[in-house]
Amino acid sequence: MFRHLLVPTDGSDPSQTAVDAAVAFAREAGARVTFFHAQDSFFGRPDVALYGEGLVLDPALSEEFSKANREFAQTLLDEAKAKAAAAGVECSGDTVVNPLIHEAIIDAATRHGCDAIVMASHGRRGLAGLLLGSETQRVLTHAGIPVLVWPARSAG
Repeated sequence: MFRHLLVPTDGSDPSQTAVDAAVAFAREAGARVTFFHAQDSFFGRPDVALYGEGLVLDPALSEEFSKANREFAQTLLDEAKAKAAAAGVECSGDTVVNPLIHEAIIDAATRHGCDAIVMASHGRRGLAGLLLGSETQRVLTHAGIPVLVWPARSAG
């Protein structure tokens, strides 16, 4: 049914659980996996404004932030790919910088020709869910392919 899964990961426990579930699913289905990490960018985000008279951002600070983001992304992708390789699942990894995480996920699925997205739900409910929003909810709302959501708390 599904031949190529996009699996976004952010390193959180729910995300790691979704990676494990996606690898098991891909092994059983004979599918391949593309692991993906969207690197956030606080510079240029539409929802984060930097105010202050005479505010100057040190270019070295920006470069250090970018370098740390790239290294973190590579570590996450390498760990996920190692899990897939151990299970005999064909895989690759990809990362981009995009302040709109849900758009980066959907774009990655399109770019890689994926036919489903497997991602975690962090389980925020109530006011926290309303105020913080949900990248999973945004992907569900905007994706043109099936999205398999792995719950924050697994029953088994």
